[in-house]
Amino acid sequence: MRVLVSEPLSDAGLELLRRDHEVDVRPELAVEGLAEAIEPYDALIVRSQTKVTDEVLGRGSSLKVVGRAGIGLDNVDVEAATRRGIIVVNAPQSNIVSAAEHTIGLLLAQARNIPQGHAALTAGAWERTRFQGIELMGKTLGVIGLGRVGAMVAQRALAFGMRIIAYDPYVSKERARTLGIELTPSLEALLVQADIVTIHLPRTAETEGLIGERELQLMKEGARIVNTSRGGIIDERALVSALREGRLAGAAIDVFASEPVSPSHPLLHLDRVVVTPHLGAATQEAQDKAGTAIAEMVALALRGEFVPYAVNIAAAGEIHEEVRPFVPLAEKLGAVLTGIAEGPMRLLEAEYLGRLAEHDTRALTLAALKGALAPVVDEPVSFVNAPVIARDRGLHVSERKSTAARDYVNLVSLRAETEAGEVAVAGTLVGARGGERLVQVYGFDLDMAPARHLAFLLYEDRPGVIGTVGTLLGAAGINIASMEVGRRDQGGPALMALAVDLPIPPEVLGRIASEIGATRARALLLPV
Repeated sequence: MRVLVSEPLSDAGLELLRRDHEVDVRPELAVEGLAEAIEPYDALIVRSQTKVTDEVLGRGSSLKVVGRAGIGLDNVDVEAATRRGIIVVNAPQSNIVSAAEHTIGLLLAQARNIPQGHAALTAGAWERTRFQGIELMGKTLGVIGLGRVGAMVAQRALAFGMRIIAYDPYVSKERARTLGIELTPSLEALLVQADIVTIHLPRTAETEGLIGERELQLMKEGARIVNTSRGGIIDERALVSALREGRLAGAAIDVFASEPVSPSHPLLHLDRVVVTPHLGAATQEAQDKAGTAIAEMVALALRGEFVPYAVNIAAAGEIHEEVRPFVPLAEKLGAVLTGIAEGPMRLLEAEYLGRLAEHDTRALTLAALKGALAPVVDEPVSFVNAPVIARDRGLHVSERKSTAARDYVNLVSLRAETEAGEVAVAGTLVGARGGERLVQVYGFDLDMAPARHLAFLLYEDRPGVIGTVGTLLGAAGINIASMEVGRRDQGGPALMALAVDLPIPPEVLGRIASEIGATRARALLLPV
């Protein structure tokens, strides 16, 4: 497949992608011409400069994934990508250490007037009194947004002897307490207490302009503010006014509402402001990690696998190590379920038994849904658009969990309701290498590794059936790779499950069903 990279990516990331894909690095497209060039590419990787607009996405008829080598997504139209089933992925873990350290660096630089002192000294002035600063010890640091970066900043500030308070309505008091942080009930409560405020939020409709004139007036006289997260969260005009009027003692700003920032921007010309040109992630380590991480996520997307850091997949996020190996199995089980169902599903229920039930299993349900829809939908089904397709088709999806598993350590079971009745399948992983196994189909127990070409036959148990099936498949030139037969009682209903090397043509399957008197005969193609 073809991958377009429009902005710098680490050598390690490029090397990873080039193992399996054709990669074009075209930095000129970050400025213009992307919409005209995107059509033949399956993946697009950008940083912060390239604008991935609705028009670009609309022209990317082959596009399956857009990767942002970094944490922000201001330059990607995620909603438009989601409508088209295009995965959008970023590298949220790549720069957290760099961003946290840069925050502490700016905080210290602002508190001790380090850049101003350096500039004055190199210009020939020795001005010790002019650049007197403040100590951090004993001061209150207010952290707005207690995600990974905010938490790292808080932990490092504790080492300076600071009191840490934080505002984040999505963090529990217990979590904050384990970090040695006091949560405030509101943003206002934080602003009136903090000597220094640091912001660690994404830029969204809710956070844009969050710190405006009213909020700056609430801050202590002589307080300071640091922003290394996203531009636009602080109202820059209001901040300039607060600094000029002396209500704030200083600010340290790494990000701006519009970048690159104009040389005439007033924040660049105030003595009490320390500014850097969006350097939060500008370390060698962060760039290497971002390049490798985004390359890995894009490679997963191009293989059709679940992408943990896709921002437009509801179940995306960190998947527990015990859950992750079951994702491919869940997708195969979904395909088997559709293959044996007679008619469209109106309900898909996923049940997780054993240790799996102790974890977040939404990724498994999404994988099962993707597998179930792919064989019957005339458009590419991805982890992004599978829930939308299910909703449009009137397919209800649900989950059940139980830690009590009788026969297996972990079991994934899928049940579907159709107009013709119910069907169910189940599977698990076995052995040290986690081998996939189908362990139940049509209510019959079996032990069979999934294969690309499968067939299931329901019939009355009697001598000679296995030989008849083998003879007819042999005459058709189809080799049997493995076979499992399950029955409840001798002479009663039985299930024959076959893994074969080639697809079984409908006429061959029909003849087999006729010869053995099968009540059901289904041939499947699995996503393996």
